[in-house]
Amino acid sequence: MVLEDLPLTFEPIPGALPASRAVVQAGELRAVVQKARAQKARLVALWGSDETVRDAGFALHLALALRSGLAWLTVPLAREHPRYPGIADIYPSASRMQRAAYDMIGIHAQDSKDLRKWLRHRAWPGGVFPLRKEFDIAARHAPAEDRYPFVRVEGEGVHEIPVGPVHAGTIEPGHFRFSIVGEKILRLEERLAYKHKGIEKRFETLTLEEGARLAGRVSGDSTVAFAWAYAMAVEGATGTQPPNRALVLRGILLELERIANHLGDLGYLGNDVALSFGFFQFWRLKEDLLRLNARLFGHRYLMDLVVPGGVARDLPRDAAQQLLERLERVRDEVVTLKSIYDEHAGAQDRFIMTGQVLPELAEKMGLTGLAGRASGIERDVRVDYPIPPYQQAEVRMATHKRGDVAARVSVRFDEVFESMRIVQALAHQLPPGEFRVPAAAAAAGRHGLGCVEGWRGEVLVALDTAEGNRIHRLHPHDPSWQNWPLVERAVLGNIVPDFPLINKSFNLSYSGADL
Repeated sequence: MVLEDLPLTFEPIPGALPASRAVVQAGELRAVVQKARAQKARLVALWGSDETVRDAGFALHLALALRSGLAWLTVPLAREHPRYPGIADIYPSASRMQRAAYDMIGIHAQDSKDLRKWLRHRAWPGGVFPLRKEFDIAARHAPAEDRYPFVRVEGEGVHEIPVGPVHAGTIEPGHFRFSIVGEKILRLEERLAYKHKGIEKRFETLTLEEGARLAGRVSGDSTVAFAWAYAMAVEGATGTQPPNRALVLRGILLELERIANHLGDLGYLGNDVALSFGFFQFWRLKEDLLRLNARLFGHRYLMDLVVPGGVARDLPRDAAQQLLERLERVRDEVVTLKSIYDEHAGAQDRFIMTGQVLPELAEKMGLTGLAGRASGIERDVRVDYPIPPYQQAEVRMATHKRGDVAARVSVRFDEVFESMRIVQALAHQLPPGEFRVPAAAAAAGRHGLGCVEGWRGEVLVALDTAEGNRIHRLHPHDPSWQNWPLVERAVLGNIVPDFPLINKSFNLSYSGADL
């Protein structure tokens, strides 16, 4: 369907997205992936599954995005010593995903240049794989030895600065190892996954209905995106068609989530360049919006609103009018604040040419989402695969080519204004009717795929069902997987004090990459 000139048989995946699935033998994997790369396909996600309960071995899964649709490739692997040819030399963003797949399920990428553990730290010993069906979820393990081999940079005047994993602010833990000369950064190496939550294992104990609540908590600031991607996957697997009113309401909720996060980050970016006025003003606006969310939808961060079959709460006409009036006032203030940021010499001096990721590197490394669009990567799920309600919204993609902090700030401003326009358009055309229908049951072995353009980038959920309307395997993928390695590249040649600014301009999720 989407990969030409290859001996693959694609089967359509039911659902809203243009998506299909094919089986690829391990010996053919690299040829298929090389062909996909030649056709400008992007690697969206890579994960593993245990199929031993189905009298098979294990499996490697890849999700690829082409212009024509999503391709879900499954690679069957042996029961004993499951291994496959690594693809990190073709798609560099696959490296950490391959390492995580080994830590979680024990499938091994052959000839990989980086075999260091990624997820397990001291949580469980080597040779124990939590996503295998035989794993005892109640088991307790003694802390394993943890001597992570960071790459050392040596030479005259070279020093190391370890930062984290515990930080001064209330944020998720992450370790950053800087190699510097003076204040100039020669190398940055990240180590994440300090709070492994067991989310993927937990999904395997839930019904499709119960899974919706957990999906919205993979990364709390992207609750609408993950919940919608999950609902989309379930609806595809069960043949459920949500009402048109629900689809429009989902679009409103997703854009409100985007606006709130961009407002907060624009405030933080002002704070990082000593423009505290910007911090206070943007966070005042964000707080007003969060309070409005709570009043209209019952939750500040819009949790548990998107569910399989529709949405959990309607937006009456008078509430929609309140929303539009508030957004109009917020928009006027953001216009003023943008002019202040644009004309503030100190802020622009810190923003421009700081933390630059040029388009060529962004394309090679798979940079995605708003950071990718700030580096000339014109990809947006709302535009590439415009499902309702985005078919009628006609999203105007915000892009930039310079790839520095200033470009990422510019994209955020443009996306705030565009999201406000989209919310206003959708609120004016809310169709009448119900906003939720019961989700149908799914037989074992059904597949569903959901993909949504969250505020950071594309959020993907891949679902495989089990008997009893339960989950056999579910993989939620956050765009931070692709983008964290680019933070390591963006800081090179910059000074250490600019790291918080560069890092915040991406503002990636620790939680979403630590399942």
